Amino acid sequence: MRVKWLAAAAAVLFAGNAYAAEVSPAVIYDIGGKHDKSFNESAFAGEEQFKKDTGIGYHEFEIQNPSQYDQALRNFARRGYQPIIAIGFSQAQALEKVSKEFPKIQFGIVDATVDAPNVRSLVFREEEGSYLVGMLAALKSETGKIGFVGGMDIPLIRKFACGYVQGAKAVNPKIEIFQNMVGTTGDAWNDPVKGGELAKSQLSRGADVIYTAAGASGLGAMQAAADAKKYSIGVDSNQDDLHPGSVLTSMVKHVDTAIYSANMDMKDGKWTGGAKVLGLKENGVGYTSDQYNKDVLTADMKSKADEAKAKIISGEIKVHDYTADNSCPM
Repeated sequence: MRVKWLAAAAAVLFAGNAYAAEVSPAVIYDIGGKHDKSFNESAFAGEEQFKKDTGIGYHEFEIQNPSQYDQALRNFARRGYQPIIAIGFSQAQALEKVSKEFPKIQFGIVDATVDAPNVRSLVFREEEGSYLVGMLAALKSETGKIGFVGGMDIPLIRKFACGYVQGAKAVNPKIEIFQNMVGTTGDAWNDPVKGGELAKSQLSRGADVIYTAAGASGLGAMQAAADAKKYSIGVDSNQDDLHPGSVLTSMVKHVDTAIYSANMDMKDGKWTGGAKVLGLKENGVGYTSDQYNKDVLTADMKSKADEAKAKIISGEIKVHDYTADNSCPM
């Protein structure tokens, strides 16, 4: 009898451990950390919401330098955590390698495509959301000059800039748009001083709205705009509350929703690999309108942006994707 009881107890324990291993989320934030008020923080919000709604905790690691990508992925995979979500394109090479080493573990990556059956690639149509905030910037500008401060000079960030240019020029074909990148390495995501310097330079040349897609570096650009009593546009997370009345809007990229859905799919036995592309139609990107920007984002501006949104979703307006051919129609 005792043997049977022990066997039953062991079976229950095994089942419990199997469940924990099957749905035990982990996230690896990129350089800049989970409290960057932008890209990484959106991922953090998604994990937190999943924990709140399901009672299932998650594991996390904040990358300090690129040499940690492989190690962090392997450490989580060895412990049986899944899905393991890598935040940022910089982790793609490491994930390609580690996902092959652990074919029974499910992984995800944001902003890159890894072609492996056990990887879900979460990519966004940033150009669509950037088009809308470009329109809003042009509608708000009194000088006919606006700016863009990007983080690391890579095709992904050029994709933000290109969408912004297209939207702005749809409103004002003669508008002048200044563009600068913080740098060419991963450090470009975490240099608010440099971000602020670039914004000040654009402001001195007459820009009165600056869109930043630069991670934590963008916080410096937004501060510079607020100090000059001009406008900024946030990115990835809703950053309207950072400088109420100075932040015109934020181009939100719903990394939080994508990660929440990935975890929930694993929990519900609905996990699939492959690429998931999220644009305006899928509510993957958009612009913010809330109590923090209600005095600067007018009803007429929102109406024009919403009209364009509907046309993008229907296909009447086609926003060029810079990463398709590394060009931007002017």
